[in-house]
Amino acid sequence: MGEQAVGLLSASELVRKLRDREISSRELLSHFGERRAAYNDALNAIVTVDDEAAQTVAAAADEQLAGGDDDLPPLLGLPMTIKDAIATKGMRSTGGAVELADHVPDADAQVVSRIRQAGGVIFGKTNLPRWSADVQSYNEVFGTTNNPWDLTCGPGGSSGGAAAAVATGLTGAEIGTDIGGSIRLPAHFSGVCGHKPSFGVVPQLGYISHTTYQTGEPDVNVLGPIARSVDDCELLLDVIAGPRDDLAAGWQLTLPGSRHDDPADFRVAAHLDDPSVPVSAEVAEALEIAANALTNSGIAVDRAAWPHDLAFDDVRDVGLPLISAATSPARGGEIFERMQQIVRDPGSHSATEQMRASATAMFHRDWLLLTEQRELNRHKWTNFFRDFDVLLAPVAHVGAFPHTQEGTLYDRTLMVDGVERPYTELIMWTSQFGYVGLPSTVVPVGITPRGVPVGIQVVGPHLGDRTTLTFARHLERLLGGYQVPPNFT
Repeated sequence: MGEQAVGLLSASELVRKLRDREISSRELLSHFGERRAAYNDALNAIVTVDDEAAQTVAAAADEQLAGGDDDLPPLLGLPMTIKDAIATKGMRSTGGAVELADHVPDADAQVVSRIRQAGGVIFGKTNLPRWSADVQSYNEVFGTTNNPWDLTCGPGGSSGGAAAAVATGLTGAEIGTDIGGSIRLPAHFSGVCGHKPSFGVVPQLGYISHTTYQTGEPDVNVLGPIARSVDDCELLLDVIAGPRDDLAAGWQLTLPGSRHDDPADFRVAAHLDDPSVPVSAEVAEALEIAANALTNSGIAVDRAAWPHDLAFDDVRDVGLPLISAATSPARGGEIFERMQQIVRDPGSHSATEQMRASATAMFHRDWLLLTEQRELNRHKWTNFFRDFDVLLAPVAHVGAFPHTQEGTLYDRTLMVDGVERPYTELIMWTSQFGYVGLPSTVVPVGITPRGVPVGIQVVGPHLGDRTTLTFARHLERLLGGYQVPPNFT
């Protein structure tokens, strides 16, 4: 589509073009509109648009860019979208729930305020599952989002619309959310970069869940960037990171620099498969190629390293119950009563259903005990990252899979290399690091023989966000990083 290829450039490159006056913010906004008109019907990634308001902001950005000021906001003039789970003043923000189908917030989430202050031009919202509670992106308000690499598959969830829009150049960049993998999984399934920040680094106020969204900050959950390059992820992280506005008088955030600049100096561990959640052959092949490329470039990769006395399966006993507890307010009324009944009489219910029910109906004492175990596990990771700088791991055990919407998360299954596996295994590799608050950067490392992307997690110590970003940037350069999906050039 010729000139439209500008929309596929990284956000960092687009910001440079804006500053060099090679393109105006209004032109870039119109360009994204043209791409949306050409491609969004097939994807259903962007579900709400306010072009009029965005044009006004873009025009103001162009005036500022023309002023010759050297000290410009870092995102000035960059058109962006925001996941529909994040409150955006004056723009419909639904959380994917029919109850909020016409909801228009009267205040921005704090991350949205920071994007605006940094000069970002917010023009739309992207699709997600109801209350961000699935590994696919569909809901009764907007329907289903498709994967740009294979329209019969989903782009992941819950930030699936975000990843699909970024992958196809419908937006400059995105802000998503992640509690069980909702930034990392879509990045992996859609072939883009994503960064799950360390827990507590980015304020959550304005995250639309099933309870109040202006004052609450759910356990485990984080907000973070989805983009076409690792540089973009760091650019956006620098904008949105920092203490909550009401704490800024007493607290500041200065993330440590990367432990190393030279990739050869990194102490690298890799855990690329595990008998608890075996990785499919196609994903394993792509991850092996990535690990071998590192080795061939002179970087030693310890394939046997793992925290002492931490079983991989601990995530089932500690992490998943904490995540399920954090999302349990969505299970009101009849669902909550059913969960209580399962606790009283487990009967023939699966172990996963029993865990979900127990997490939903648990006493505060039980939550505190789980939290204590989480703290112990965090210490194990702290000790691990004294000996290593980063850990490489799968994002999921499979690549993009066909739309699967029948039943619930807890009774669905997926066929993996001819074996029927529980659907909930999709979040095992991401939850492993999420519930303990570790940063994780996802970068594409390959394409499977059936033509869908594979990403890898670069995990680091708490507050080691710049370390994971730096090493992910090396992987990006070594293996090519983001590729444009076929038919979306």
